[in-house]
Amino acid sequence: MKAMILAAGRGERLRPITDSTPKPLLEVAGEPLIIHQIRWLKAAGIDDLVINLHHLGDQIEQALGAGDQFGVSIRYSREAELLETGGGIVNALPLLGTDPFLILNGDIYTDFPLSDLQRELACDAELHLLLTPKPDFREAGDFAYANGRVTARGDDYVYCGIAILRPEIFANRPVTAFSLRDIFFPAVLRGTVSAQIWRGYWTDIGSPEQLTDANTAASLHPDDIST
Repeated sequence: MKAMILAAGRGERLRPITDSTPKPLLEVAGEPLIIHQIRWLKAAGIDDLVINLHHLGDQIEQALGAGDQFGVSIRYSREAELLETGGGIVNALPLLGTDPFLILNGDIYTDFPLSDLQRELACDAELHLLLTPKPDFREAGDFAYANGRVTARGDDYVYCGIAILRPEIFANRPVTAFSLRDIFFPAVLRGTVSAQIWRGYWTDIGSPEQLTDANTAASLHPDDIST
């Protein structure tokens, strides 16, 4: 299975830090966040990676190179204009191939072991999401869940930024800026979204406070968090 790390965003809520440093390169436990993520993927047996780049993307490519130092292969999908989460994936499809692939938001830190992610999609599932109970720092949730499925939009659970997608779900989508919500919400209405719940540590680093929290969490766990 291939994986894509979504790393192109500007990190507006973390400005001015992200004016000079792309969010995936912000340090957690003394190392860039994206390096932790690459290790999680490698530990889960996923070593063929695609990373999309836009804001300060040259810094990310310079830090990671072709991935040799991490025991993975990294290819880059460059965006002249920011294509958001959905458009960024469409732009990268030629690198991702025709089989289901994993996506990972480049701003999350968690102790979820990616080896536990359900990778085999049910025959009637177009995608599979990792969800977690709505944390206190979120004003609203994303989805309702029951019996291994996302049943509706709702407040109980938030999407963790980790998913398995069939490339066919992007059929006929142009390479233009759009959000993954435009893919997820219609699929929920069709009843084609499977899911699993994680009740351990998870944060998306959208504020200085959340960055501090991620560093605190990392200090409480060994470096093999999520392995």
